[in-house]
Amino acid sequence: MWRAVLESAALFVTPFVAYALYLVALRRYPFAVEHWTKGALALLLVAGLVVAIVGTFLLGLRAERHYGGYVPAHMENGKLVPGRWID
Repeated sequence: MWRAVLESAALFVTPFVAYALYLVALRRYPFAVEHWTKGALALLLVAGLVVAIVGTFLLGLRAERHYGGYVPAHMENGKLVPGRWID
């Protein structure tokens, strides 16, 4: 669960980091308030939401799928057998 949350958060933050790097490339101080106007923040917010939604959707499309049954971990002859997918 944490992996899904962290991946989405990282995707959302990407435009903000890119804008900060853009300010650094222009040799401007990225932590100055005058660079982070309401318009810039609104654009970055929308861009972050779009990147997070599209990225999560694409990661979901590329996820590994298992079509067989799952055998949970169990004990056989006193030994723990890990869970596995069977096809």
